[in-house]
Amino acid sequence: MAISPVIHESWKEALKTEFAHPYMEELKAFLGEEKNNYTIFPQGSHIFNAFNSTPFDSVKVVILGQDPYHGAGQAHGLSFSVQHGIALPPSLQNIFKELVADIGCPYPKSGDLSHWAHEGVLLLNTLLTVRSGEPFSHKDRGWERFTDQVIRTLSEEREHIVFILWGAPAGKKASLIDATKHLILKAPHPSPLSSYRGFFGSKPFSQSNDYLKAQGIKPIEWCL
Repeated sequence: MAISPVIHESWKEALKTEFAHPYMEELKAFLGEEKNNYTIFPQGSHIFNAFNSTPFDSVKVVILGQDPYHGAGQAHGLSFSVQHGIALPPSLQNIFKELVADIGCPYPKSGDLSHWAHEGVLLLNTLLTVRSGEPFSHKDRGWERFTDQVIRTLSEEREHIVFILWGAPAGKKASLIDATKHLILKAPHPSPLSSYRGFFGSKPFSQSNDYLKAQGIKPIEWCL
């Protein structure tokens, strides 16, 4: 996991203290061992894709996921997103259903959310890597500490960001965010297990844009 070549300069500067911390070296060593013994996702060049696609000063919205998809060809470093041509996972199907219902976009043909990332949506997973076929296999290795600091830094150094927190684990991250400076949108997770408990009808896309426009910020073009 070479950090320097694969993360945008703005994030290297914003997180320089975190990158210098000893636990990051431990995480790097762990990932090196994992790569020697297992297949891990996403591939190395995509681990920091969210940060490369959405520079620090460009973040308007954060959508927080959990850990990357653990099937071949799916994960590419953006939460909830899958690479072009890959079948849509159930949670993403439900996100797209809400997108259509909320703001009238056509149902997307591809699950690649890179367009959102380039629009200013930081598609952040709590964990940035996973072992093939083993969800949460890279839990408690340091990624949580790193991504908590990402949220905390955005909260402290930026203002008027929309934080979209779907599901209970994401919802707990609200404690890292200054609600007097930012908008926090909580809803059940879009997974089929919980989507009918309040995810559908939560209108995250229109709520985000209404808030951004009220702050004089160009809204997100959500249609894919």
